Amino acid sequence: VWLAGSSSLGNMSIHLKATPKESVQERRQWSPYIDNGGSVLAVAGKSFVVIAGDKRMSYGYSIASRNVTKIAKLTDGCILASAGMQAERHTLHKVLKAKATMFENTHRKQMSAHSMAQCLSNTLYYKRFFPYYTFNVLAGLDEKGAGSVWGYDAIGSYERVPYVVNGSGSALATSILDNQVLFKTQPQNKRDLTLEETVNLVKDVFTCISERDIYTGDSCEIYMITKDGIQHEDFNLKKD
Repeated sequence: VWLAGSSSLGNMSIHLKATPKESVQERRQWSPYIDNGGSVLAVAGKSFVVIAGDKRMSYGYSIASRNVTKIAKLTDGCILASAGMQAERHTLHKVLKAKATMFENTHRKQMSAHSMAQCLSNTLYYKRFFPYYTFNVLAGLDEKGAGSVWGYDAIGSYERVPYVVNGSGSALATSILDNQVLFKTQPQNKRDLTLEETVNLVKDVFTCISERDIYTGDSCEIYMITKDGIQHEDFNLKKD
């Protein structure tokens, strides 16, 4: 089917001719990435840090698995949690564990949390032209024993913060932590949370996320890092 038309401007005449439908080529859109959903967060205290992530793995509106971890222990005092694409997350965790092992074998000591934070940034930036489709949270204790949390984007930009949330439920959780950790809306009540209070807050946050975010749910892994080591707890969430 051919379409034709004409238009005149003063003494100049313009004839328009449309492209036939048969010559129009459709291009299929394809992406190497998918987002498997889920949420991860970490909250730093004076002498501890709590890091957590749910275990649901989704694909669109389907639940692919209800028991996939988003968390990796990199050293005895440093833990990484990653939202985003499961395959990319698995690869990134494997690479970082290998780097941590190589460092320990070379220097006869484990990498510090601060060094691991820089190592993760370098690893992500190295792949910036075809990045790991992950959104990471790193937690550990610094040289003085204080809780430390770093938040990352996909290409390695990072910042040390009191708390951070990444993943599909980040928008739902950030305002809760603004209110309950930094007391931004109630500065007159500001105080330091204990480890027990922080763990209970993390449970409340994941409960709230799972009520409204279909990609977060089933169960939640919670890790507590202190000078005495790492403790682990599982917390059940909504299954639907």
